[in-house]
Amino acid sequence: MMPPIPLRLGVNIDHVATIRNARGGAHPDPVKAALLAVKAGADGITAHLREDRRHIRDEDIATLMAALNVPLNLEMAATGEMLEIALRHRPHAACIVPERREERTTEGGLDAAGQIEALGPIVAALNESGVRVSLFIEPDPAQIEAAIRLKAPVVEFHTGRYAHVSGAARAEELRRIADAAALAAKNGIEPHAGHGLTYDNVGPVAAIPQVAELNIGHFLIGEAIFDGLEGAVREMRRQMDLAR
Repeated sequence: MMPPIPLRLGVNIDHVATIRNARGGAHPDPVKAALLAVKAGADGITAHLREDRRHIRDEDIATLMAALNVPLNLEMAATGEMLEIALRHRPHAACIVPERREERTTEGGLDAAGQIEALGPIVAALNESGVRVSLFIEPDPAQIEAAIRLKAPVVEFHTGRYAHVSGAARAEELRRIADAAALAAKNGIEPHAGHGLTYDNVGPVAAIPQVAELNIGHFLIGEAIFDGLEGAVREMRRQMDLAR
């Protein structure tokens, strides 16, 4: 029997920048938060540069790239502006996410199946530049088929629905995620997952053997208020390791 693949933790530091931007200035510093997360066991850092720059700002990308010795995953909308920024900085990975200016956070997965023509040139340009492309999608076979057609090496499954339901509905969502992860892996695509994961609900997702990475942010930054960021990341890492 093959041993399970290692499960990586990517920590999203967007909401450290949200707090900083609430009053302007440079405090708290998202780069300092990223380094603390890595010290506590994070395998990578995720940052979403939104069109409205509500949290991460352009200069944060350069400082993160200079400071980190682990991969940076740049979350980005499928726009010309964001493609230019990604090609200029060349982070380890770029996760293409849906984005609406009025939303509080990313709401649902990218409709890759319905946007193949628009996404094709963006995914191709990132692939050609050596940036590892990920598509943030729902755990749905049609979306995985689109990722195959687009030649995206990674998909990240939106776990928000799983996180916000309970009982039989949660079990069904977990089954969808597990089936989607198996389908992606069968087709040579590395499956990741994230959104809404907490200490209490991360275990079943972390236990899915094909999932290679979880990206978690809002919950960890919130828990850092009580236990410090290092303590929060260590506990999430512990819960993931127990499940795997």
